[in-house]
Amino acid sequence: MSSFAKAYRHDQSLSVQKIREIIEIGENNGVEFKRRFSDFEKIAKEMIAFTNTRGGRILIGVDDDGTIVGVDSEKHEIELVTTAGEFYCDPAIDADIEVIEIDGVDVIAVTIPESRTKPHYLISQTNGLPRNDSIGKKERKGQELQKDRRRPVYIRQEDRSVVVSKEVERVLAANHPNAAPLRIHIGKIEQVLFDYLEENHRITLREFCHLLNISERRASRVMVRLVRAGIIRIFTHEAEDYYTLS
Repeated sequence: MSSFAKAYRHDQSLSVQKIREIIEIGENNGVEFKRRFSDFEKIAKEMIAFTNTRGGRILIGVDDDGTIVGVDSEKHEIELVTTAGEFYCDPAIDADIEVIEIDGVDVIAVTIPESRTKPHYLISQTNGLPRNDSIGKKERKGQELQKDRRRPVYIRQEDRSVVVSKEVERVLAANHPNAAPLRIHIGKIEQVLFDYLEENHRITLREFCHLLNISERRASRVMVRLVRAGIIRIFTHEAEDYYTLS
């Protein structure tokens, strides 16, 4: 069975009225409008952001302002989505795709569930591994290291898909069903951090390193453990992530 055949839902669960309601609310943390897609990586980026957050829905054939324009070829758009999910997302993302006719045009609804195997990474032409089993183990290991250094991870923030830091990646990975149990110890470093946040309300990783004169790697481990424990919160920002008390 082709990807197109597997992806297309004949038993629609989304009504025209439901789609209109979604469009009326507008783009947000769980909804993205796209007039059309022309690039696998752009589709994969949006899918990854949703699955790494709380899931969401992409409506293809809808302008940013909510105008319903429809798609020229539902088959073409669906094949773009299924290919992006399978070959440009790691792990692959299996989205639910429906075609809904509204006002005489077709709108494609792509529903992406929240993942239980976070984080998902973007595989692009510049960071993907060759699909060639004949290359040597040493060469592949080196390529994997390069891939891990460069593969971006996205999450959904308000109505945008944003790249996250290594700390957010580690927090996402810690929610994996097979993640090691959390062990938390509150020592001098943590107490200094809490006192600082009580007074200043927020801190960046760089400021934390400077405050206690510790390495970025050690500071990162401390922050990730505290975020996992729910003691502090991490906020993704374009310039630099910051942390606050929960």
